[in-house]
Amino acid sequence: MVVKDLPKIRMVVLETDETPPDTQKDKGNYGQVLHHHFSKAGLNHNPPLGVETDRRFVVTEKGGKVPTYDEIKDCHAILMTGSCYDAHGDNPWIIELMNLLREIWINNPETKLSGVCFGHQLLCRLFGAAVAPEESGKWELGHSKIDLTPVGQQLFDVPETPYVYMHQMHLDHVTAPPTPNSSGGLLSKDTKVHVWGSSPHTSVQGIFIEDRVFTTQAHLAFDEDMVHREIQIRVDGGSLKDLEHAERAKETAHLEHDGDVAAAAILRFFHGEDSKAVEEAKRK
Repeated sequence: MVVKDLPKIRMVVLETDETPPDTQKDKGNYGQVLHHHFSKAGLNHNPPLGVETDRRFVVTEKGGKVPTYDEIKDCHAILMTGSCYDAHGDNPWIIELMNLLREIWINNPETKLSGVCFGHQLLCRLFGAAVAPEESGKWELGHSKIDLTPVGQQLFDVPETPYVYMHQMHLDHVTAPPTPNSSGGLLSKDTKVHVWGSSPHTSVQGIFIEDRVFTTQAHLAFDEDMVHREIQIRVDGGSLKDLEHAERAKETAHLEHDGDVAAAAILRFFHGEDSKAVEEAKRK
């Protein structure tokens, strides 16, 4: 079957940073990286799905623009990327982006939201969760094991395996999952927010809200070269000071990881195929 004839998942990718120059040259911007990654997952889906990506670069201080609600109100799948910016920051574009997400959440209950790293943290912040640097100042870097909850096992379609491995690149983390009480009225009192995975560094590796939200702290689309480049940027910029830790993380970047499994999981979520996870969630 030709790709253009496939049923399509149409998603808006909100780019919250620029790729490093070498990655830009090799793979393009984050929207293009994610489009390629999800397109591969779509072709492996049964039956195959096409992926159509509308890229929006939103960092206004770098020439981007946060779209208006009217510009993307008809989109039913939104994915927010990772970023070197702090999701707990008050940059004007971050506040503007939060306001856009709030408007979408309130007015478009059929829109499904996902986020990676910064995107995960910002969505949790939207619902009142605290985002802060890890207390000891240690980064979670490179190839990392994530322990799955029963809901996570169903989301990732690995019912017999209680963990996945994915690439990490963060100091900040969500300190506790959002709740209806923390959300300022955005979440109804009966909304269940499920944490699908955890690690020793970060207890909230992602959240799942039935039919609405599925986030991941880990970078599902990173490969070995991207891990090396992203670590080096943080070392060169001075935010990552533990050079031993950085080198050890680089040495794990070649190891097999479950980024394809994560892309397939988010694609199923966008396509409304997370019934097993919903059933598991209702047992909790």
